[in-house]
Amino acid sequence: MLRPFLAACTIALTAPAAMAACATDGEIAAFVESYLAKTPAQALSPGGSMEDALCSQSKLAAALEPHLGRVIGHKAGLTSKPAQERFGAAEPVRGLLYRNMMLENGAKLDAPWGAIPMVEADLVLVVADEAINTAATPEEALAHISAIRPFIELPDLTLAKGQPFTAETITAMGVGTRLGVLGAPVAVEDPAAMARMLEEMSVTIRDGAGGVLVQAPGRAVLGNPVNAALWLRSKGVVFKPGDLISVGSFGPLFPPRAGKGGVSVTYEGLPGNPVVEVFFPE
Repeated sequence: MLRPFLAACTIALTAPAAMAACATDGEIAAFVESYLAKTPAQALSPGGSMEDALCSQSKLAAALEPHLGRVIGHKAGLTSKPAQERFGAAEPVRGLLYRNMMLENGAKLDAPWGAIPMVEADLVLVVADEAINTAATPEEALAHISAIRPFIELPDLTLAKGQPFTAETITAMGVGTRLGVLGAPVAVEDPAAMARMLEEMSVTIRDGAGGVLVQAPGRAVLGNPVNAALWLRSKGVVFKPGDLISVGSFGPLFPPRAGKGGVSVTYEGLPGNPVVEVFFPE
């Protein structure tokens, strides 16, 4: 699972100019300490290249696995225009998903889950087989996706005040990975029909009082949410059966207090108009 990232790390370490930008063991240890304590952290690889950032991400993943469980998939971040604009990015970024971060639909969180906890409406694709790695279109990719799962990601922006938020530092810290709430799987029975539904669906996130916080069409994520998987492939990610793929946010992120006790996300236009929800008792 981590080979692409370890390869990036190896490349970075062989270039003298990149050595200083790939996080040191001490920097990784300090970041993990802050992460586990849910306190603001110092940025990893500030001023470095994307290769440096991926090297740091690989080292961070090895340090986080004992706490978050094994890597179970990949995430694309900054896949909507509002998210890219907020962080000044020209394209998405990529990170990892871990086993222990996944919560079941209806989960209750009694305390902030990070230093700078946020909420976003997301979606997860479940990989059926390795043939997805040769897909060129959303329809072709969906032929190798076993299910679509509603997903509320609960990221942590993590970085201390004054630290640089760039595509590189966001990548180095794993794209804010912290927690996520998975809804019931929706089977992919007709790839062509599902491709259309994913593009045309309306994704609505509501607060605990029923007010609309975000509403966006499926096409808000790279024209079609499945394009997030294709983008990850274009960056060298190789999927395997059972992998989860987080496609990224359908709109801006917001702090949990905006949820007024919790949020729900509805995917109107997918079979059964599925809903996933999470609660933040006040």
